[in-house]
Amino acid sequence: MEIGMFLGLLVATALALIFVLLRRGDHPTEDVEGLLIEQRRRLQAHQDRIDYASLSTYTLLNGTSDRHLP
Repeated sequence: MEIGMFLGLLVATALALIFVLLRRGDHPTEDVEGLLIEQRRRLQAHQDRIDYASLSTYTLLNGTSDRHLP
């Protein structure tokens, strides 16, 4: 019974996510505010890729800095 409920909840969550993604579509943003939001999100994603890259994470976890690495 619990497994069935868990799988049902998992399927319902997946369907909800698919619905949200399909509803959004690939429509271009037409107003300035939307473009600024997209630009901030793109810059934040870029910064996150830099911050959480394997080398950055390695140096953060080991307490070393980049100047000690070859």
